Amino acid sequence: MALVASTWLFDPLSDRRPTTVPTFDDIPVGFEIGPREIAVTRADLVRYAGASGDFNPIHWSDRYARLGGLPQVIMQGALSMGLANRVLTDWLGDPGAVLETSVRCREAVFVPDDDAGARIVVAAVVAAQLPQRRVRVDFTVTSEGIKVLSHAKAVVQLV
Repeated sequence: MALVASTWLFDPLSDRRPTTVPTFDDIPVGFEIGPREIAVTRADLVRYAGASGDFNPIHWSDRYARLGGLPQVIMQGALSMGLANRVLTDWLGDPGAVLETSVRCREAVFVPDDDAGARIVVAAVVAAQLPQRRVRVDFTVTSEGIKVLSHAKAVVQLV
């Protein structure tokens, strides 16, 4: 399992294009994508807040997190979903190939105030081949062995 530094999340200059593009005929049901471990720091949460407009202080202030009954800052649920989709789009080589995505946030990801941050692990599997050269991909996203998203899936267009 490769550890991906948090700068990977927000580096538009990094080259994440695959050397080969997956094709419908070559991707059977059960094909596994990942797992990939991704580090997320408090700085990443602040950057995501700026990009998404989600400035809820439970995502950057321990004081507000505690006022809300949490032990510390938590990662935005949509960021968890975005990271899962990022693993998928890196595999596909084309973000436009993701036609649908849906998840339910199940558990909070606590992000400590240190340089290491939190770690999430994203794994996916092709669960079904669909008409029009599409596949459904089911995700598993965990942090410290706890499943943080449920019903996580996407429909993607393959060539």
